[in-house]
Amino acid sequence: MKNLYIDCSMGAAGDMLMAALLELIPDREVFLSKMNALGIPGVRISAEEKQTCGIRASHVRIVIDGEEEGLHHHHVHEHEHHHHHSGLAEIRSLIKGLELSEQVKKDALAVFELIAEAESKVHGQTMEQIHFHEVGTLDAVADVVGNCLLLSMIGADHISASPVHVGSGTVKCAHGVLPVPAPATALILQGIPIYSAEIKGELCTPTGAALLKHFVDKFGPMPLMRVEKTGYGAGTKEFERANCVRVMLGETEEEGRDQVLELAANIDDMTAEEIGYAIEILMEQGALDAYAENIVMKKSRPAVKLCCMCRPEDKEEMVRLLFKHTTTIGIREYRCGRSTLARRFEQRKTAWGEVSVKVCEGYGVEKVKAEFEDLAKIAKEENLSIKDVKKEIHE
Repeated sequence: MKNLYIDCSMGAAGDMLMAALLELIPDREVFLSKMNALGIPGVRISAEEKQTCGIRASHVRIVIDGEEEGLHHHHVHEHEHHHHHSGLAEIRSLIKGLELSEQVKKDALAVFELIAEAESKVHGQTMEQIHFHEVGTLDAVADVVGNCLLLSMIGADHISASPVHVGSGTVKCAHGVLPVPAPATALILQGIPIYSAEIKGELCTPTGAALLKHFVDKFGPMPLMRVEKTGYGAGTKEFERANCVRVMLGETEEEGRDQVLELAANIDDMTAEEIGYAIEILMEQGALDAYAENIVMKKSRPAVKLCCMCRPEDKEEMVRLLFKHTTTIGIREYRCGRSTLARRFEQRKTAWGEVSVKVCEGYGVEKVKAEFEDLAKIAKEENLSIKDVKKEIHE
């Protein structure tokens, strides 16, 4: 599986992430030519080499009518009569009119929706009332579209990232001096692991936060992977640490490794039939597994521990079903790593016709198992034992 890992130990900004991703593609000129041919008003994008703390990195320059990105902000601010402002509807129209794949457009629009939603909450306005400064809008569009296009070109199956360093102190914007992370950035980063360390200044921008929120599947340590390419994207500011976003592209080593939740409840006042019915409901509604264990509770009461294994995203629905279909008033939750073999079904010819067979592969092993219903049907029709049928099929 092709995995992209984003190191956010110096935060995340749209231009820095774009510069880092640019180092992962074979021919950067193909990307730059495509971006400059899109026709984003007044925008010109180029890339150059830059040193940061002795590390060679790429730096992307976005120039709008002669003004380079970094000399203005992406933050939304109130209407000023001497500037033109763009609303979310105008941004949608601009992106939809670009010659890009529908998926890239969809991703870019989703990122802007995240930014607009956060800004609307911060300013107490609807998303449609939010207005972006003209220059800030254009370089933000270039940042967002550029990153979405690069990620499409890279084609990673899975994107993960480190916890995000947001910086510390304050940042100056159109509304005045605000704490780091800025309010809109903090809203976008809700649910994402973040931290603040010794670096003074804003390390994660709203654009960077929204790109991470939309694209990253998982935040945490770098997974076990065979790294094939590494890219560094430098920012404009200088710190005592290398101011860059690092990205690594490679193949993950963890075949069939994923995260699951195990939900458990102790029950001593339900019949076996009721427990069985609850298990059936859980399985029908998407549980990976559901089962019951005999236990002894306090005062030596015999009871059942009902367990439900599910994907993390299905947790709320499984919890709801457990409370609805059992008498429990409390549910425990355990997060587990799970290693699985890749599975597929095949039709195999036998002396008695075709049989459905499940083939499981991975970790250097292969396991084959015929479907029980098919085995039972043949055994009954041929007056054989299931053991004899299995032996004949596997031989």
